[in-house]
Amino acid sequence: MFLLGTGTTLAAAYLAACGKEPSAQIAAKEIPVGGAIMIDEVIFAQPQEGVFKAWSRRCTHQNQMITEVEGLTATCTAHFSQYNLEDGTPIQGPARGPLQEYGVSNDGGTVVTTAS
Repeated sequence: MFLLGTGTTLAAAYLAACGKEPSAQIAAKEIPVGGAIMIDEVIFAQPQEGVFKAWSRRCTHQNQMITEVEGLTATCTAHFSQYNLEDGTPIQGPARGPLQEYGVSNDGGTVVTTAS
């Protein structure tokens, strides 16, 4: 497991193991309300205060990495598919399928992906 930090209260951890979902965590206060943040292969979103979601950064069109997040919209700049981070659905193609959703737990201070 590798721990990453930015010198702020941001704390993220990522575990990549063959055949397993990514595991990541972040301080809840680092995820903007009405916005999202990318940590390794996970996009954490907070569509409403206290409601947290976690999505794969892999575009469902050709498995490219999503590289941009603005508000609650994620964009894969390879072919400009866009996704709604409230429910993971594509809002602009060529992607047709939703992002893979990860389970999340929140202990009040830290949001962690869980097996979904």
